[in-house]
Amino acid sequence: MKKWVFYMAALGLAAFEFFNVYFIMPMPGSQEINSVDLAYFLFTKRWLFRFFFTACMIYGLVGLLKTGRNWITWSVIILISGVIYYINHNMSADHMFLQPAKLEFKNQKENKVSLDRLILGVTHQDVAKAYPVQYLIYHHQVLDQVGGKELMMTYCSVCRTGRVYVPEVKGLHENFRLVGMDHYNAMFEDQRTGSWWRQSNGIAITGPLKGEMLAEYPSQQMSLRKWLELYPESLIMQEDQTLKSKFDSLARFENGKSKSRLTRRDSLPWQMKSWVIGVVVDTLAKAYDWNDLVKLRMINDQIGARQIGIVLDSDNKSFIAFERPEKIQMKIDSLGHIEYGGHLFDFLGHALVDSVPDLNIIQSYQEFWGSWMTFHPRTAKFDATHRME
Repeated sequence: MKKWVFYMAALGLAAFEFFNVYFIMPMPGSQEINSVDLAYFLFTKRWLFRFFFTACMIYGLVGLLKTGRNWITWSVIILISGVIYYINHNMSADHMFLQPAKLEFKNQKENKVSLDRLILGVTHQDVAKAYPVQYLIYHHQVLDQVGGKELMMTYCSVCRTGRVYVPEVKGLHENFRLVGMDHYNAMFEDQRTGSWWRQSNGIAITGPLKGEMLAEYPSQQMSLRKWLELYPESLIMQEDQTLKSKFDSLARFENGKSKSRLTRRDSLPWQMKSWVIGVVVDTLAKAYDWNDLVKLRMINDQIGARQIGIVLDSDNKSFIAFERPEKIQMKIDSLGHIEYGGHLFDFLGHALVDSVPDLNIIQSYQEFWGSWMTFHPRTAKFDATHRME
């Protein structure tokens, strides 16, 4: 009887360790079900499960060692130990995707990052910094100070979208670690309460702080060349040389040439992996097919009662959205200036004449359509065939 207790406990321990990561990693079927609360329960109670199964194994081990067939018993123990080690070190998100050992930034003159690379750019107190997407998609999050302000730069390659958050919870600075993903979106665990936070919207989806939300900080995704054109004094995050092989393996992602089923691109519109630009205005969400934006260069539209304009730079990488104070069409001139209401503006919406007020930027995101509609289930879709004239 004791030997069956040993074998069943060993099997139970291996199964528990597997399911402890199954629900929070991109395995077949794991991301299509609403399992985050179960995953959180298994994770937070993991030492209780481990103690129970280990105690049962020890109980059964006493009887097995008396049978004389000790090699089988020890083989099972070694096998189970190997499975546990592999799952917790090779399948654990924060072991698979490491944080930079040291953040290094260089100015435009010393920069070694290709100007064609996509970056997530932020500014604060006249300080501008650029974070190459190629690095962010491996790290998933980078904590840094910009102009004295603590910010957390995040990117989820499986959703193809970046967000910047203020790493504070209830007024206190917080540290986060990558814990896994839910519905194909990265999740971060805060150090203080162990709650799990979704990368795409900064909401705590399970744990003691469920329902709380991180404050988002404005950011722009564009090519490094365009960013430096707008912010020539910007600092640029450099490659962590110890992780160079990891970055090189992700180099095809930005241009949509990744072969992975999770990060590839659908070139046709409104497919799960099609690129869209997502905008939320007054709680109303709307998505714009990337192909339409490339074709039109400028999209004038209305979300609720507010008029907006989305412009794509000639590099086919850099985009930005503005609010249009009046129902007047935005256009782009031959020099890339934005024409609106008889005045010219640069790519950031700054008027070229001091007496004219600047345009207000609206936060916009590039994202896979499947991700955007998952986290914005009531989103509208822009129909280019019936666009505003």
